[in-house]
Amino acid sequence: MTTVRLGTGIGWRPEIADAVEAMPGVDWVEVVAENVCPGHLPASLLRLRERGATVVPHGVSLGLGGAGRPDERRLTALAERAAALGSPLVTEHIAFVRAGGPLTASPGIEAGHLLPVPRTRDALDVLCENVRIAQDALPVPLAVENIAALFSWPGEEMTEGQFLYELADRTGVRLLIDVANLHTNHVNRGEDPAEALAALPLEAVAYVHVAGGFERDGVWHDSHAHPVPRPVLDILTDLASRVSPPGVLLERDEDFPPTAELERELDAIHGAVEAGDRARGDAPERVREPAAAGPVAGATRERLALAQTAVLSSLVAGTPVPEGFDRTRMRVQARALAAKRADVVAKVAPELLEILGDGYRPAFLAYAQTRPMTGGYRHDAMAFVEHLLRPGRLDDPRTRRALREWHRDRSGPRPRSHRPTTRLARATRRALLRR
Repeated sequence: MTTVRLGTGIGWRPEIADAVEAMPGVDWVEVVAENVCPGHLPASLLRLRERGATVVPHGVSLGLGGAGRPDERRLTALAERAAALGSPLVTEHIAFVRAGGPLTASPGIEAGHLLPVPRTRDALDVLCENVRIAQDALPVPLAVENIAALFSWPGEEMTEGQFLYELADRTGVRLLIDVANLHTNHVNRGEDPAEALAALPLEAVAYVHVAGGFERDGVWHDSHAHPVPRPVLDILTDLASRVSPPGVLLERDEDFPPTAELERELDAIHGAVEAGDRARGDAPERVREPAAAGPVAGATRERLALAQTAVLSSLVAGTPVPEGFDRTRMRVQARALAAKRADVVAKVAPELLEILGDGYRPAFLAYAQTRPMTGGYRHDAMAFVEHLLRPGRLDDPRTRRALREWHRDRSGPRPRSHRPTTRLARATRRALLRR
């Protein structure tokens, strides 16, 4: 497989679109695949493409590490975005994001976040087959990313480096190496980044992610909202001393700093790569051919499904933590998932913040303790409001009326008009239909 040389890039976000266009030395950008529509691409992305910048769609919802096979609709959507953006590759994560469903004869639940897969033979077999399914469905090569994790699975059979090596060896998939995630796993799980890099098939690296985070109470949170710390840059230098990374990208998802600060971070990343280049002796690229493999047994998927459902249910539905897991870390993860849900729902339904004010966050976190997501975030917002509108949950009649109106506006087949005559006509039709 020919390596695509990408250069230095930054994650494209609407909040910094103008800044990214004006930055010197940005060769390419990465966009969250689920946040763009192929038929209505942002003008900023179109201008970047016109001037020759590469745009790579980065998926977050496939759940390739889940027990089920990849959803055909999600694969089709990712393929459409790759085609619309003229991308040379697409990327996703080595993670599971949902559980339950037919394999466990239980309701499906969503994590709303990327969760680690167990590094076991069963999980590797399922992941490899899922990656092959995705590769067959996509028009361009696929690269998959190692994720950050707050907790470890008991009984793991491989290190991260061994797991990723076998994945690349068996499927021929490219790797997106996130050095910030290697740092996160060093702090949270005691895993040595140098050992992970030494075990990786570095000739399979498609590009590298660099991002910031923060440490609280001995736990590193991969926030993508803080400056890149020195330990992460040191891991990048170590990687660049072993292989010339085809591309390096700065990720920032919120709390965006001034443009000058982003440019300084890009300069620091460039400097870290150059330091690695000086220490590296160039070696010829190896060509990897995927190994032949048969289908995964249904029992293997079922075992993984039961394990992942038990873990996710304990994180989002208040069920007991499975045996062998660190209960403290699982509580931290559960709080983080609930907080992310609250933040994203507030973004997709900002009217709820206006209606509930300071009461929004405690009310949502209480709701999220035992009520997992079963769909997307917009569905979550609707379910939250339905929960609040049940008898005995709201004392203020104004708040109840405002929430009921908000829900009615969004629960019909089309948005309700706020023009009095239109509302009166619809109310009359409803009254006649009830007769």
